[in-house]
Amino acid sequence: MSKGIRTRKGATIALNGEAEKIIKEYESSPSFALQPDDFFALTPKLLVKEGATVKKGEAVFFDKNNPAIQFVAPVSGQLTQIQRGAKRKIEALIFSPKGGDVVQHKTSNWEKIERQEAIELLLNSGHWPFISQRPYGTIADPSASPKALFISTYASAPLDVDFDFLLKNNKEHFQTGIHFLRKLVPDIFLSVDASFSGFFENIEGAKIVPVKGPHPAGNLSVQIHHLAPLNMGEVAWTIRPEDVVNIGLFLEKGVYSSQRTVAVAGSAVGAPQYFKTTIGAQLGGILDLAEVQKDQYNRIINGDVLTGKATHENAHLGYFNNLVSVIPEGNQYRMFGWLPFVDNHIPSLSKTSLSWLFGRKKFDVDTNLNGEERALVVTGEMEDVFPMQIFPMQLIKACMIGDIEKMEALGIYEVVPEDFGLVDYANTSKIEAQEIIRNALALMIKEVG
Repeated sequence: MSKGIRTRKGATIALNGEAEKIIKEYESSPSFALQPDDFFALTPKLLVKEGATVKKGEAVFFDKNNPAIQFVAPVSGQLTQIQRGAKRKIEALIFSPKGGDVVQHKTSNWEKIERQEAIELLLNSGHWPFISQRPYGTIADPSASPKALFISTYASAPLDVDFDFLLKNNKEHFQTGIHFLRKLVPDIFLSVDASFSGFFENIEGAKIVPVKGPHPAGNLSVQIHHLAPLNMGEVAWTIRPEDVVNIGLFLEKGVYSSQRTVAVAGSAVGAPQYFKTTIGAQLGGILDLAEVQKDQYNRIINGDVLTGKATHENAHLGYFNNLVSVIPEGNQYRMFGWLPFVDNHIPSLSKTSLSWLFGRKKFDVDTNLNGEERALVVTGEMEDVFPMQIFPMQLIKACMIGDIEKMEALGIYEVVPEDFGLVDYANTSKIEAQEIIRNALALMIKEVG
């Protein structure tokens, strides 16, 4: 076992509505979706037309910039709708499930195949998009030679899932996935909770890294920064724990695996718990089973409250999401809310809030910003919650003006937008740091590649 990572900078935001350790099956979704925006910097090119009948695992579009990377139907049925936005941008492919036709692959001798054959097997079967790449947080380039693969089972975001519980019935498939991924990379780093002993600590073929500290200690960028920081021209790959299981299931059955276990959590959820479903399932039925309160105006979030995307009950689960958060909408304002210590007990990192008096108490929150965007001033707030040897404020300023040389010098290759979720929460300027970083990464891809 590795020496481990322990961080002190950051913050643990304790919220009410954590999912109970209950897993229910949800297989009755009326529709499923693939949403190209779930993949950063992807330009989709369609392979099928609206109304086509598809098999589970059949390729439906590919990446225009790398045609070898294919995306496949999560279920068998009909492609009922291709949703488009401005300039005919493809926003979603909607599938209605019907029948059980699947694309079958030969996986019986996977233990004997070489690296390139393993890559081609993942590309042809549609499992390659599970693997992401740093820098930039894009889908991994199959032709790259990564220095390592990183997997984080230490989830530190508010209301985030317990992967040890979530995957308790897939231990063997997880181990199989690790053995297969060892064919692709020289090292695999598997981070675990240093304060809890679970089955991940017994996984073979990976370097086990105990992690301890407040959020964002569970973020892969923080772990890569401490374990194997990226130098110019170097690449690291990442994958989520359940997608390691999906690869293991695929190797066992030879069929594309689209399993997705999602926790529905938050103060507006009557019965917060876990649901085993399929990638891209419609949220409405899951939210009903979780008894989401409908007598009030809620914010449904695909992901955690710091980095997730606002959505609605008729939308679909994000491709990588294991969490759906539901909290009340912040559409009510307090009289003289700017006054210190006046009805100001929501969880805050500022001493002008009374929340620090309540210790480890959990809180109800809404989406109210409690202020408006203002001048960006040097306060040290960002540095207090950023556990990397990077100056977040200076990097944000460089990104805002598009200075590529300064962005490179300040660490743009080591971060992705989610690393700035706590910065968005903590800083009093109310700027959208995640959006700034996302735009900067898009500029880097365009100008530097």
